Amino acid sequence: MLLATVAALVWANTPWSEAYTRIRDYELSPDRLGLHHMDLAHWASSGLLAVFFFIAGLELREELTHGSLRDRRAAVLPVVAAAAGVAVPALIFLAITAGTGDGMRGWAVPTATDIAFALAVLAVTFSDCPGPLRAFLLTLAVVDDLIAIMIIAIFYTSGLAVAPLLAGVALVAVYGVLQSRGVRTPWAYVPLALVAWYFVQRSGIHATVEGVALGMLTSTRETPDGRPTNAERADHVLRPISAGLCVPLFAFLSAGVALSGSALAGVFQDRVAIGVIVGLVVGKFVGVLGGAWAAVRLGLASLGEGLHWRELAGVAALAGVGFTVSLLIGGLAYPDPAQFERVTTAVLIASLIASVAASVVFRHRVRQRARSVRAG
Repeated sequence: MLLATVAALVWANTPWSEAYTRIRDYELSPDRLGLHHMDLAHWASSGLLAVFFFIAGLELREELTHGSLRDRRAAVLPVVAAAAGVAVPALIFLAITAGTGDGMRGWAVPTATDIAFALAVLAVTFSDCPGPLRAFLLTLAVVDDLIAIMIIAIFYTSGLAVAPLLAGVALVAVYGVLQSRGVRTPWAYVPLALVAWYFVQRSGIHATVEGVALGMLTSTRETPDGRPTNAERADHVLRPISAGLCVPLFAFLSAGVALSGSALAGVFQDRVAIGVIVGLVVGKFVGVLGGAWAAVRLGLASLGEGLHWRELAGVAALAGVGFTVSLLIGGLAYPDPAQFERVTTAVLIASLIASVAASVVFRHRVRQRARSVRAG
């Protein structure tokens, strides 16, 4: 995903940038099927990211069944931190963009954390990260994704078509029934998932919602003979496709923005872009760390063994790395290409700042731990 992002940025800032734009905007619209004005960028955000969110649904189901969200008291800390980490950036964005009219449509852009980038930064800068801290970040990101999907479904759906929606819901329900009855063949599920995606897309609701729903309905029931569960099989097949193809292609088709001096100046003169940067860098840090502190202070949760406030501060800074979902919401909120380009640039700048800030915190923590080991 990082390579795809860099490739898009480089290409978009060369004399051949028009070729990149033509590829991104190339329409592939089967009008007879009712899929109008679907260029490659839209196929990436609606189609490829449905696979990404299917994996997110699997992760949420796993957390609810066997992970941190199974124990309600243990789940309170990351859940409250995630909720505050969504609310505070949104409020900051709304305060900065107040009075800009349509500019306020993007209040949800700075609310999302990109788990792939966040885990990559964590792995590089804090390789001996304690297990509880990584579990906290994973749970935080899963809950964050769930909230983002609810926001997309509720606030970024227009022109709802009831008949296709009912058909999509019915197919998702059939998928859930087959899973509950132990059907294992993918030949039953792949056609159901594709047709359900089509009807949800036709309904006006973003098709990534369908991906999360199918992921959460995929069975984690153990088999008597010890074979992998349906969720494990789906994860094994689809995670490499999501990480190696779907998300990088989305990144490549979304991140190609001009980084000239005038373009960057335009970003820092645009209150929407400033709201995105401040929301991700400051809002996420304050929201996640403040939410965790409030949960402990109010007695709703305990910090737990293996968690320390300084390390949580690093995770809170890391939560400001918003990429995949932030760009997705940015595209839904701002169909105007010029405004979306400024928002995309703002997301990239904020993610870079958040990564550097988190790296500084984690490297400092690594040195502290090393000194403690030597002293001991």
